Amino acid sequence: MNKKNKFKTFIERNKKSNGYLLRKTSFNVFYKIVRAVLLFGLCFMILQPLLNKISLSFMEERDLYDSTIVAIPRHFTTSNYEIAAFLMKYWQSLLNTALISLLVSVLQIVSCTLVGYGFARYKFPLKGLWFGAVILVILVPPSTIQSSLYLNFCYFDIFGIFALFNGGKPLNLLNSATPYALMCLGCMGLKSGLYIYMIRQFFRGIPKELEEAAYVDGCGKVATFVKIMLPDAKPIITSCFLFAYVWQWTDSFYSNLFLSQDFALLSNKLSNLAGALDSYLDVRGIAKKATTAYSQGMIATGTLMVIIPLIILYLFAQKGFVESLSQSGIKM
Repeated sequence: MNKKNKFKTFIERNKKSNGYLLRKTSFNVFYKIVRAVLLFGLCFMILQPLLNKISLSFMEERDLYDSTIVAIPRHFTTSNYEIAAFLMKYWQSLLNTALISLLVSVLQIVSCTLVGYGFARYKFPLKGLWFGAVILVILVPPSTIQSSLYLNFCYFDIFGIFALFNGGKPLNLLNSATPYALMCLGCMGLKSGLYIYMIRQFFRGIPKELEEAAYVDGCGKVATFVKIMLPDAKPIITSCFLFAYVWQWTDSFYSNLFLSQDFALLSNKLSNLAGALDSYLDVRGIAKKATTAYSQGMIATGTLMVIIPLIILYLFAQKGFVESLSQSGIKM
């Protein structure tokens, strides 16, 4: 009876509105269907490659050549993970990657926050020119200065001071985390220009009256920045920190440039995995040469092993990350 009454009520309201209610209801239903289809298609495009890699990582080699197997392995195995971990030196590389990513993220956030706040709040000579340099850092690809970076850190010196105390030889900073630290402190790290721009835009959206009230209460510029501005900037700082951590985790350009194979990160080990599979000793010490299909399966396994820590990180940080994006979007 309730459904019949609701239907009769709807018919009566539709007649009084000259058919507007029916048109509006039909449009809302159509909109929801189209939105659901688009969201399903988008999610499928994002998740399908990941699901495909998960399926390949648990297949034996004979399953890869079986045309009747699409997604579910017929011969389930976890040996692919053991072999990939053995070839990639996974646990040592994981530790190196976590430490380098944490170092880079913290230093980038410190330097970019200070610079972004300075661009947002202070006037200084050639401010427009310096901000143009920040935009160039975003636009110019790092590969254009690859040779300069390598030579600079391979023969590092400041006005000949280090050569003076090192027997006439400059310092070689390669195969260490020092180049990362120096570049991040100088706001030339990976995506530093983007973080400066985001933080600048955020601080520009904060009312200046907050700082003026702090000055009236006796706070200096440093105390105002630390006690008033930084707590309000937690959303954008959280976003930039997670972006910096993830991008450094998956970066192979700077790690190939600065680090040796003994100190290589997961991204380097993954890119070298295909070459290692051409002739390798498996975990049992048996010499093998991987076929093309098996190489692709092992690369899929290695890719999963690289991104699994990031997925775990996101599961723990998703609440703060989503809140930071939403709040920073309102401020910006």
